[in-house]
Amino acid sequence: MGIHLSIRVLSKLLVLLLFHLVVANFVDSLQQLSCHAEESSALVQFKESFIIDKSASRSKGAYPKVSSWKPAAGGNSGCCSWDGVECDEMTGHVIGLNLSSSYLYGSFDSNNSLFSLVHLQRLSLSDNNFNYSQIPSSIRNFPSLTHLDLSASFFSGQVPSEVSHLSKLTYLDLCCNLEIETSPDNPQRLLKLQPSDMRSLVQNLTNLETLSLSFINISSIIPVSLTNLSFLTSLTLKKCDLFGEFPVRIFSLQNLKVLSVRYNQDLTGYFPEFNQSSPLVVLKVAFTRFFGQIPSSFEKLNSLKELDVAQCNFSEGLVPSALSNLRQLTYLDISANRFGGPIPDSLANLTQLTVFRVSTSSLTGPIPSWLGNFSELVYLDFAFNQLSGSIPASFSNLINLEILYLHANNLSGVVDFQMFEKQQNLYQLQLSWNNFEFVAESNIMNATVRQFTVLGLSLCNLKEVPYFLRNQTMMERLDMGGNQIHGELPNWMWNIGKETLVFLDISGNLISGEFPAVFPWVNLICLRLSVNNFHGRLPIPPPSLEEYGADSNNFTGEISPLLCNMSSLRFLDVSKNNLSGMLPQCLGNFSDGLILLLLGSNSFQGIMPQSYNNGSNLQMIDVSHNQLEGQLPRSLANCVKLEYLVLSNNQFSDVFPIWLGTLPELKLLAMRHNRFNGVIGQSRTNVDFPKLRILDLSYNNFTGEIPPLFPDITVNKSTYMYTRVAYDFNGFYVGRSVDYSITLAIKGLDLYYSKVREGFAAIDISNNKFEGKIPEFIGNLKELRSLNISSNILTGSIPSSLGNLRNLESLDLSQNKLSGQIPQQLTRLTFLGNFDVSYNNLTGPIPQGTQLTSLNSTSYEGNPGLCGDPLPKCGNQEAPQPPPSTEEDSDSGSTRMLEFDLKFCLAGIGSGFVVGVVLADVAITRRQELFLKIVGMVRLKIWKR
Repeated sequence: MGIHLSIRVLSKLLVLLLFHLVVANFVDSLQQLSCHAEESSALVQFKESFIIDKSASRSKGAYPKVSSWKPAAGGNSGCCSWDGVECDEMTGHVIGLNLSSSYLYGSFDSNNSLFSLVHLQRLSLSDNNFNYSQIPSSIRNFPSLTHLDLSASFFSGQVPSEVSHLSKLTYLDLCCNLEIETSPDNPQRLLKLQPSDMRSLVQNLTNLETLSLSFINISSIIPVSLTNLSFLTSLTLKKCDLFGEFPVRIFSLQNLKVLSVRYNQDLTGYFPEFNQSSPLVVLKVAFTRFFGQIPSSFEKLNSLKELDVAQCNFSEGLVPSALSNLRQLTYLDISANRFGGPIPDSLANLTQLTVFRVSTSSLTGPIPSWLGNFSELVYLDFAFNQLSGSIPASFSNLINLEILYLHANNLSGVVDFQMFEKQQNLYQLQLSWNNFEFVAESNIMNATVRQFTVLGLSLCNLKEVPYFLRNQTMMERLDMGGNQIHGELPNWMWNIGKETLVFLDISGNLISGEFPAVFPWVNLICLRLSVNNFHGRLPIPPPSLEEYGADSNNFTGEISPLLCNMSSLRFLDVSKNNLSGMLPQCLGNFSDGLILLLLGSNSFQGIMPQSYNNGSNLQMIDVSHNQLEGQLPRSLANCVKLEYLVLSNNQFSDVFPIWLGTLPELKLLAMRHNRFNGVIGQSRTNVDFPKLRILDLSYNNFTGEIPPLFPDITVNKSTYMYTRVAYDFNGFYVGRSVDYSITLAIKGLDLYYSKVREGFAAIDISNNKFEGKIPEFIGNLKELRSLNISSNILTGSIPSSLGNLRNLESLDLSQNKLSGQIPQQLTRLTFLGNFDVSYNNLTGPIPQGTQLTSLNSTSYEGNPGLCGDPLPKCGNQEAPQPPPSTEEDSDSGSTRMLEFDLKFCLAGIGSGFVVGVVLADVAITRRQELFLKIVGMVRLKIWKR
C-alpha cells in the first residue's frame, strides 16, 4: 500500500515537472519568436557601432549590457530576452531600451540602426560616452516616445528642434552633458538650446511630468508657458544661464514636487505666500538673485524635505523662524545670505536633518548643545561665521556624521580628538582658522582611527604633527599651515596618502629638514611649503602638480630640468631661497598653462628664459633680486595676459622695452637697479601701456626727456590688485589669491607695499640721467599717488599743473637743477605726506599752505634762495600771490572773489572751516583778524562788490 502511494505521488510530481518544463519552453519559444527579425538585426548593428570601454560610464553599478546580446540557437533572435530590451507582449515590437551605464563608447549619428525601431516608447542612454556627438535629428523617428534620457553621455552642440516634436513625452532628461576632465573646477557645458527651441519645447510637450535641462546653455528667460504644464512633477534647470524674473505661478503648479534652478546667477525672483496644499518636496534656488523674505507661510509646506537657498539676496536679519516648523526637513542650506545673530533654539525641532549648512553668514554666539540630538546628521557646515565658545560635548552623539566644517570662526577651547571617536563614518573634518588648543599627544586618537579624506588643522596652535596621522592612507586634503610645528617631519609623514593626497599645506611653520629624493605623493595637485626652514635641494613633485609654493625657505642648488615635466603647473613660487645657477629655459616653453612665475630673491645667473609662446597665460613674473643679465626676451610680448612684471635688482643691460606697451593688461612694470640705458622712445600709438599704473625705472642709465608712457589714469578702486589661481576638486576651493607688492623709494628710504590697491598709481624714474623740463602731461595723471623724479638733471621750473594731482601722497623732485619758485598751486595737494625739493636751484618764499609748511626743513635744504616757514623768514619779501582763478573762482561780472590762505595761532582746530565775508573792500579790520585767530586755521573767502 505504501509502495503504491509513493509511486502515485512520484508519478504526479513527474507530470507536474514535465508540465512546467513544457510551459517554460513554450513561453521561451514565444519570447524568441515574438522578437521581429528586422528589429533584432537593428539592435545587433547598434551594438556593433560602439565599443565597450569601462571609462565610458561612471556609475558604480555600470556593466556592459549589450555583451549579452546574442541570437538564440536555431536561428531564433530572442531579442526580447536581451538585457535592457523591452518588447510589447502582444505585438513583439521593441518598445523599451534601457542601456544606461553600459560602457558604450563611440560616435552616434542619425544613420544609426537604432532609429529603425519606430515603435520605441522608452529610451535611456544615460551615463555612456558618445564622443561629443550631436543629438541626432532622427530622434523624430520615435513619435510614440514617452521617456527619453540622454543625460551624462557626452552629447554636444545644439539640442535639435525635433525633440520638441515628441509630443507624447512625459519624461525628458538631457542633463549633465559636461566636459569634466579638462576643467574639473568649472566643467564645460556641451549642449546648447536656442531660446526659441526652449519655448517650442515647453509649448509642445504639454504632457511632461519630468523636465531636466540642467547644465545646458540656454541663455534665456524662463518661458511663462511653463506654468501651463499642469502634469509637471519635477523641474530642474541648474546652471542654464537663465535670466530675468522667475515666473511666480510655477510655484502654484498643483503637482510640482521638485523645483531646482540653482546656479543661475542672473535669475531673479521671490517666494510667494504658500498654501497648505503645495506638494513641494524639493526646493532649490541657491546661487540666484532671489530676494525678499522667506515668508511665514513656509511653515505650511508640510511635504518639504529639501530646501536650498544658499547665496541669494534674502533680507532677513535673523534666521527665519518659519523654518522651525518644517520638522520633516532632511536637507537645509541657507548659507551666504544676510542671516546673523545666534543659531535660534527654535531650530532644535529639525531633528530629521541629514544636511545642515549655514556657512558664510554672520552667526554669533555658541554652537548650541541641542545639535547633539540630530542623530541623522551626516553633513554639518557652520564655516565662515563668527561663532564663539567651544565644540559642544554633545557632538559625540552624532554617530552618523561624515562631514564637519567649523573652520573660520572664533571658536576656542581644548580639542580632544577622542570626542570624535564615535563618529566612525567621519571622513571630512575642517577645524582651521580658530583658536583651539589640542590636548597632549598621548591622548590623541589611537592607531585604529578611521580614515580621513579631508583634514583641516591650519592656525590651530599645533606644535607637532598629530601622531594619529601615521596610519592615514586615504587622505586627499591635509591642511596644517600657520601653526607652530617645528623640527623635522616624522618619517611616517611620507606614507600619508601616497596614492590619494592631492592637497598639502604645511606652510607658515618652523619645519626644517630635507625632502626625500623620491617625491612620495604621485597625484599631488597643490603643495604649499612656504615660510619654513626646509633646506637641501628643491623637491621636484609629480607632473600632476598645479600649485607649487616653496618660497621663504633655505633651499639651495639649481632648479632641476625635471621641473619641465610638470606640464600642469599653474603657480610656481620659489622666491626667497638660496637657489642659484641658470634658469631652465622650459619656464618659458611651458608657460601656456603657467599663470604665476615667482623667482625673486635668489642667486640665479645668466639670462631669462627666452621663449614665451603665443597664448601664454602668464599674469605675474617676478625675477627680482637675482643676478640675471643680458637683454629682455622679446617674446614676452606674447604674454598678452601679463599684469605684473618685476625685473628689479638684477644686471639686465638693454634699452627700454617700448614693445611691452602692446600688452593690454600690464599694470605694474618695475625695472629698478639694473643697467637699462638710452633714450626712451616716444609712445608709438595712443594705446601703448593702456593699463599701466605703476612704473619704476629708478637706478638705471636712462637719458633724454621723460616720455609720456602713462595713459590718462582715472580709475579709482578700493580693491587690491591681485592674481588668482583657483581650481576645485571634490567640492573644495584650493586656489589662492596673490597680492601685488612693490617697493618704492620715499625720501631716500625703500618702503615696501605688501598690497597695492587698484586705485594706486606711482611713477619712480629717480636716479637716472633724464634731462629737460618736467613735462606738463604729468599734471593729467590725476590718480597718481606717488611721483619720484629725483636725482636726475632736470631743469626749468616746477609745473603749476602738478597742483592738479589732488590724490598725490608723495612728491620727490630733489637732486635736480630745477629753478624758479615753488608754485602756489601745490598747496592744493592736501594728501601730501612726503615732499622733497631739496638740492635744486629754487628761489623765493615757500607757499604758506598747510601741507608745505608743516614739513621738516630737510625737504627744502640745498636751495639757498628759498625762505619762509619752515625755513627762516623771507625778510622784506612779499608773500606769494594767490594762483590764477580756477574752476571754483569767477573773474567775470560785477562780483570778484579773492581767496587767501591764512594761518593763525590756534592751528589744529581745523583747516576745512570756510568763512565767507562780504565787504565793501578787501581790507580786514583788526577785530575781524582777532576773531579769525580764535577760530584757528581757516580759509577766508572774500567777495568784493
